[in-house]
Amino acid sequence: MDSNFSTTSLDTLQNAEQRKVLDVVDGFRRSGLSSILNLPQIVVCGDQSSGKSSVLEAITEIPFPRKENLCTRFATEIILKRDDETAVTTTITPDKTRPQAEQDKLHGFRKRVENLRDFAGLVEEATILMGLDNAKNSATKAFTRDVLRVEICGPDRPQLTLVDLPGVIQASSSEATDADVDLTQQLVKDYIANERTIILAVVSAKNDFNNQIVSRYCRDVDRDGSRTLGIVTKPDWLVKGSANEQWWISLAQNKSVYFRLGWHMLKNRSEDAMSCTFQERNSAEKVFFSTSTYQDLPRDMLGIETLRIKLSKLLHNHLKKELPNLKKELLDELSKTESELSALGAKRATIAEQRQFLTAISMEFHGLVSSAVMGHYEQAFFGPIDTKTSLSATTNLRRLRAVVQDLNLKFAKSMRFRGHKYSVSRKESSRPVEEGIVPKDGSGGEDYVIDSLGEPEDKDSDLDGGATKPPVDSHSHEDDDGVKHDLTTGPIRLTRTQAEDWVLKVLKRSRGRELPGNFNPMLISHLFWEQSEPWKKLANDHIDEIAKKCTKFVRLALENVATEDVCGRIWEFKVENALNNALIGSRAELAKVLKDKSRHPITYNHYYTMTIQKERRRNYSRLLDKATTTATEFLNVQQFNKGTLGPTTKSFISPQKLQQALDETLVLDMDGFSAIEALDSQQAYYKDEMKYFIGVITKQVIERHLVDPLPTSVLSPSIIAGLSDNEVAFLAAELDDVVSRRTFLEERKQMLEKGQQTFRQAMGGLY
Repeated sequence: MDSNFSTTSLDTLQNAEQRKVLDVVDGFRRSGLSSILNLPQIVVCGDQSSGKSSVLEAITEIPFPRKENLCTRFATEIILKRDDETAVTTTITPDKTRPQAEQDKLHGFRKRVENLRDFAGLVEEATILMGLDNAKNSATKAFTRDVLRVEICGPDRPQLTLVDLPGVIQASSSEATDADVDLTQQLVKDYIANERTIILAVVSAKNDFNNQIVSRYCRDVDRDGSRTLGIVTKPDWLVKGSANEQWWISLAQNKSVYFRLGWHMLKNRSEDAMSCTFQERNSAEKVFFSTSTYQDLPRDMLGIETLRIKLSKLLHNHLKKELPNLKKELLDELSKTESELSALGAKRATIAEQRQFLTAISMEFHGLVSSAVMGHYEQAFFGPIDTKTSLSATTNLRRLRAVVQDLNLKFAKSMRFRGHKYSVSRKESSRPVEEGIVPKDGSGGEDYVIDSLGEPEDKDSDLDGGATKPPVDSHSHEDDDGVKHDLTTGPIRLTRTQAEDWVLKVLKRSRGRELPGNFNPMLISHLFWEQSEPWKKLANDHIDEIAKKCTKFVRLALENVATEDVCGRIWEFKVENALNNALIGSRAELAKVLKDKSRHPITYNHYYTMTIQKERRRNYSRLLDKATTTATEFLNVQQFNKGTLGPTTKSFISPQKLQQALDETLVLDMDGFSAIEALDSQQAYYKDEMKYFIGVITKQVIERHLVDPLPTSVLSPSIIAGLSDNEVAFLAAELDDVVSRRTFLEERKQMLEKGQQTFRQAMGGLY
């Protein structure tokens, strides 16, 4: 048996171009990329005792140990490497389902020899370590998912990986349990499922073909046979000239079972010729296939030498086809790994690294939040404008200033629609001029209004505060977000007379020492306090809504700049408290505003007196128009019209009747007169205060406490600078699983980058 590492017959496995392609795959394997990428390899599989190990041995000219029950009970990966040194190194890749202690023990196995004569001893030692030393012992496993990796280096070695799999067992026996049957079958299926694997499906002519299940496995995973080459062994067991021999020859001709790669026949060494050299084995095979039975068959489907040539071309073409895909997969995996590493954030093992990490987060967070508060949406975080969803949707919520502006406008609208307790009708006072008696029909006079600016021209405003009424045929309206707001639960509607009666009742209960026809200054306070009762709830609701939107926005911004584990800790330790404090501050500010509102009325805005004067002028103008109409008389006279004298009617105002009509407009009921004056004064003051209140809530409460402080009060660099080392460690220290994941990804990235470099160096500009 050969004991050196020189095998000149292997030169047919690869030429210079093929070696260049194989250099890439070998470089990938050296970089450890076989655990990440499905690398091209040759797998030899078959039923038990089909001769597959002999096929692998003949291809590689590496003598496998022949001890019974050895080398067929686990997968053996043979990695051939071209190297200046000649050596054989064996390692074990343990089954991942083993206990960790057993995995560590098997991982520790690494043996190296410099002569193939010692190869059998290495395999036997590994077998014992796997617990397969005595397969006949019921306490010992017969098969395992552990993998024996054999690296054979030498200057003349091809760079190639071949795998010898345990023979497929179809039925349990005294030496193989049902679990063993399942294991061998699944092991073969797992290996041949790799689309970059070339399958050498070995079947023995000594056994009935239909009883050998491996060909069906191959056809299941490789339906068109594009990567399966059938190998027929032991043709020397066939009876010459028999029908059985003709059937196997027909199979080898690809007639019975079709594989696109075809079939090949080999004659391996018989049991009594195991000690002969590989040269002697090859010579005996040539003599056998030169007999009359096989002499008419094409030479390229017979014997090991033609198989090597066929396998060489097949492997080269397969690799050239797979290399672009392999390169793409490598780049995709590298990009994915870098993305996962980026998601973990910067490495932070020390306090300094942790503080730097938090500072970077706070600076990025500060930039995003500042931009959102100022309404600058240039950064990628804000994304494109989404007009198909509401402003409160996640895609639009990132644009915080736009959301706040919209909610402030809605608050102002709600104040105009629902801020007043009573909504007074646009009818003139129906209080009669004599004795203060209310007509039984409750009739009123003409409509009149005062708009939000105190101008009488707007006929669509109420006296309740300048609110524009919703359409009379609708009980709800829909805003820009498609959200319906119910308006039926708004202010209590009063006619002008009912409103004056309400004022009159309050007047009588707040009367002081003022003369009749005047009213106590505190009357306006009582009327205003009652009319503005809804303000507190509307303001609180607005604060809650803004606070919720700010909280959601801050969460989005923090998730954008911080890793998931750190984000949760920062939120609970810092951000949530800051937002709660901001909400508490806003409520405290609102309480101050409401307390100011509860004091006696104060205003130095000329709008108040201007509104009252305009209302009085308008009332006088209306009364004068009515009196003028009453005092108008008509007289029939003769008048020339186009040269013809004829009758016509002339109108004129009677001074006596005008004076009488004006006298009749006087209100003799002193309390009624005071009620009318007080109602007009209250409404003017309400309008003035409502505008002030809207401004105060949006500026002093919303902006001062909830929105404007977000960039500095939640998570700013100055806040991070003030943290203690313990606080920094609590917030930024990596969890054990994150550390493990980072280590794994860094090693993975290093392997992929090394593989990328190997690809460029080996292939140059070829791909």
